[in-house]
Amino acid sequence: MSTREHAERPTPGWPKVILRVVGSGLLIAIAAIHLDLYLTGYRTIPTIGWLFLLQVITAFGLGLAVLAIPNRFVIPSRLAAAAGAGFALATLGGYLLSVWIGLFGFKEVRTSAGIAAGLLEVAAFVALAALALAPAPARAAADREPAAPARFPTRIPPKTARAGGIGAVGLTAAALVLFGLVVVGASSPATAATTTSLRTATIAGTTALTNAKGFTLYSFAPDTPTTSKCYGTCAAYWPPVTGTAAAGAGLPGQVGTIMRTDGSEQLTYNGHPLYTYVGDSAPGQANGNNLNLNGGLWLVVPVSQ
Repeated sequence: MSTREHAERPTPGWPKVILRVVGSGLLIAIAAIHLDLYLTGYRTIPTIGWLFLLQVITAFGLGLAVLAIPNRFVIPSRLAAAAGAGFALATLGGYLLSVWIGLFGFKEVRTSAGIAAGLLEVAAFVALAALALAPAPARAAADREPAAPARFPTRIPPKTARAGGIGAVGLTAAALVLFGLVVVGASSPATAATTTSLRTATIAGTTALTNAKGFTLYSFAPDTPTTSKCYGTCAAYWPPVTGTAAAGAGLPGQVGTIMRTDGSEQLTYNGHPLYTYVGDSAPGQANGNNLNLNGGLWLVVPVSQ
């Protein structure tokens, strides 16, 4: 083989290989997180459940496509990377929206899992955007001969690539700033504490227990009359009703308290530790009823007669 022929062989393009592997891995990790959330109970939440399933399927599919399409197929490789970057950014946007103002009646709260997923989505966008904008690998002489005019270009003009890179950097910076602001301002278990006054309301034809603002109260099946099993992420989505025992006038049944591991007192009703649900955005809603989420079944607390 002559020196010229050797020089005209395609270059390995190891940076693009690394970006492919990293971008694909991040998409699959995002899919795994959403799959875990879906299987552990999100599948029972209206609208949110099938959106989680759609995210799982899309993330796995795009991750495998990015990994499977070699760099020599320039156009399919770029399209897969661009689609993956767009998916990561859209998923992050959906999460931030659900934390900020709520989405389809469900409002997220700040959790370590949510923060980790958001950071993975930012990293996936960076890696896949870089892969989509990376220069095409060097071609053999035969491949560099003039192509038919109708053929789709495989190389991105330098000015276009530069503008795309600047745009990607700007989007990344904006996403990180917005992510930080929303997460810092999001509610957490500590700030989501509810009032101690207990009342009743008719919800779906049943007389149920509510707090002073009319928000439905729930019981958690794994709990015992003396112990709460809901902590960490669970308590973020299902804030315990803390404080001293207090009941509205004429409320039947027995109201008491148990001690949580952080030293706070949690109200109980007829032996059931009480919780609200972040998915209820207005009084009278019972979006948490019959959800099998965060390790057990959640039920509206009926008022004894």
